[in-house]
Amino acid sequence: MNYWDHGELSVSGNKKYLQNGEVPFFWMGDTAWLLTQTCSLEECALYLRNRKEKGFNVIQIDFFHSYKEDRKEGDEGWDKDIRNPEYWELCDRVIDMAEDMGLYIAVLPVWGSIAKSEIMDEEKMVRYGRFLGARYQEKKNLIWVIGGDVRGDAAYPRFCALGRTLKEYNPSRLMSFHPFGRTSSDQWFAEEPWMDFHMFQSGHRRYDQVTLGRWDDKGQGDNTYGEDNWRYVDQVHSRADVKPVVDAEPSYEGIPHGLHDPREPYWEDCDVRRYGYWSVFQGACGYTYGHNAIMQFHSDISKPGAFGVREHWMDALHQEGSCQMRHLRSLMERVDFVHGTPREELLLCGQKERYHRISVFAGKNYIYCYDYMGDMFILDLKDYRDKKKLSGYWFEPVSGTFSYMGDLTGMKEITVRPPRKASGQNDWVFVVFSEDGSCFPC
Repeated sequence: MNYWDHGELSVSGNKKYLQNGEVPFFWMGDTAWLLTQTCSLEECALYLRNRKEKGFNVIQIDFFHSYKEDRKEGDEGWDKDIRNPEYWELCDRVIDMAEDMGLYIAVLPVWGSIAKSEIMDEEKMVRYGRFLGARYQEKKNLIWVIGGDVRGDAAYPRFCALGRTLKEYNPSRLMSFHPFGRTSSDQWFAEEPWMDFHMFQSGHRRYDQVTLGRWDDKGQGDNTYGEDNWRYVDQVHSRADVKPVVDAEPSYEGIPHGLHDPREPYWEDCDVRRYGYWSVFQGACGYTYGHNAIMQFHSDISKPGAFGVREHWMDALHQEGSCQMRHLRSLMERVDFVHGTPREELLLCGQKERYHRISVFAGKNYIYCYDYMGDMFILDLKDYRDKKKLSGYWFEPVSGTFSYMGDLTGMKEITVRPPRKASGQNDWVFVVFSEDGSCFPC
């Protein structure tokens, strides 16, 4: 049974999560921007099956990432691009394959750099939206994403025109906006009726890389959160009109810190785990993973690719970070996460900063604590003292393994001391499960 067999994808009653009918949906996305523009049908099938079997359920792609400048005189330019029947037949097949595998495709119709250029205007956006809306009106596994690594105010009227037009063809289909690095869609589109859930791009920079003098420096007046991607969740959830929110582009695995300089260290699997657990335990409706080689489908390793890419995309398919994302999803789906909340007040030792932050997410019958550095902390258990049985576990986010650590029944508090890992990557999830909620690991 596929997700949409339970009902269309929609926003939950508390406005913070997604659901199919009454069944909660946890967004576990992968970034595949250039899939249909770069890969053959056979390669698309290989990629989709790999992601399906790893537990991903949303694939983020875009239909047009760049524009061919070598147009002959008299050519219709952009209009000719969107009238290429062979390309649209490939897109149709990919969307159909994804549907057969039970995967949602989050489609970005046109990348932001094109949308804000002289190539496009509002009238062309509307025409393009009508073309897409009519072609894909009945598809069950589509989510529309406007934007594409761009500020909302770079082409605000055009983005809104495309959003409104697509919404006319299928009003119940969910829609969002993929923003510029270290910004969130709620900065511009919080009041737009076509906006169903928010995306933010926490981006690829370290805490100390606020300004690099490059094209992707942020605008004046933007919030500067560094690597604290959980703060974007708070930003969205603090609004009167609460909506679900997801980190749709954190630091990609296998990309240099700061994006541009391959002499810098590269982001690793532990980093993508940290971004995932930090944002989800703060109340995000899911998380999107990305790998540098896969997002651009780099295939010619004899030539330098973008952003210091080092691997062929088929090798990158098997990188550690992508193998570990299913454990975050399975951990959340084990409990009633829709009614869970961030609970850092349960930290009796107080909250810590940056990499030493302890993220706490809890519900009626469980507590999850993500500890990136393996630091000691003290957890308040008073709200759970009346549980018939309370047990503690270590959840290892690399392997997805639960390891029983003790009976916590009746305890007021516990001093948590994570074990040390030989690998040096010391992140753990400390888990408290109540028998009342049937939460014990199998």
